[in-house]
Amino acid sequence: MGSIDKYIFKTTLASFALVLVSLTGVIWITQALRGIDLMTSQGQTILTFLGITGLVIPALVLIIAPIALMIAISHTLNKLATDSEIIVMNAAGFSPIRLFRPFFLATCVVAALVAFIGAYLAPDGMRRIKQWDAEITADVLTNILQPGRFAQLDQNLTIRIRERLPGGVLGGVFVDDRRDPQERVTIIADHGTVQKTDRGSYLVLYDGNLQRFEVGKRDPALVAFARYAFDMSKFSQGRDVTLGIRERYLWELMWPDEEDKTYQQLSGQFFAELHDRFMAPIYPFAFAALTFAFLGAPRTTRQSRNFSIGGSVFAVFGLRMVGFACSVMAVKTPLAALVQYLMLFGGIGVGIWMIVGGVVVEPPPRLMEAINRNNERIARLFRRPATA
Repeated sequence: MGSIDKYIFKTTLASFALVLVSLTGVIWITQALRGIDLMTSQGQTILTFLGITGLVIPALVLIIAPIALMIAISHTLNKLATDSEIIVMNAAGFSPIRLFRPFFLATCVVAALVAFIGAYLAPDGMRRIKQWDAEITADVLTNILQPGRFAQLDQNLTIRIRERLPGGVLGGVFVDDRRDPQERVTIIADHGTVQKTDRGSYLVLYDGNLQRFEVGKRDPALVAFARYAFDMSKFSQGRDVTLGIRERYLWELMWPDEEDKTYQQLSGQFFAELHDRFMAPIYPFAFAALTFAFLGAPRTTRQSRNFSIGGSVFAVFGLRMVGFACSVMAVKTPLAALVQYLMLFGGIGVGIWMIVGGVVVEPPPRLMEAINRNNERIARLFRRPATA
């Protein structure tokens, strides 16, 4: 690449990175707030919360990256037009298609990033979320035990907690264990915590007393303790994780296991998801071509670019919305995937045709005249009367 190409290439990628981080951060915060109960009700640490919510970022980038590229290209072209650099390059012999080359190279980088995320990184993050969530939800102490309620974990075993305190501490613990027919154990503790070791999970109780009623004895045995471990390993076993369609790698969608029950029940969704992964790297090229087609033509600083910006936004978002609709329809109608392919390549073709032909997108003269007349009427309404 020449110096001009490097300048445009670096400016576009830098703007893309800034927009991508900003948009992803805002959307990630809205998604992360939904999982705040991991810390409040289930007593998980801030690291667990950030780890689980952070794994959704690749899936967000997969959708946001093409839009961020469109914004970056629009910003770069607007910057070049404001400084009259597009007109200078055009006068120096740069054709529109030649000027598009550094943007195309930047689009190739974004498309490669999207392809990698769609094929491996996003599904890997989603399956890690499901596995991590399974480990948390498998612990009965974080799900069945609700403050103020008596929970029967097993036949003749009842546990109640008064409240959940910060840091995973259980306040006011009551345990009634009658599983052994020869004795009944009742435990009351001020608070307790859950500890997991290689031997299993234990409910460690602090500052309480234990009453043991043995068969054949008149009086119970009463023991006060500062620390007591109650075995809960039986109720903290992990459970099998069934991977959904979004948790499958690209090659697992291409060559699914015929005996997989999920595939047998949702083969249409497998088909739609597979083609979504294939089309994900194509969207950046369609967005880049359409955006440059609307904004890349040389204009003087007196010519308004607002109509072209609005047209590019309408074209790109219209293409994306129709793509979403086709993805939903492809579950039951495979022909919708073909329509989506034709739409994407058609958008790329129209964009390239406009770039090669040097088409300048401008509002119709009659529309501009009507807008100007309307602006004049509004100005007259708010114009102050002249003083004598």
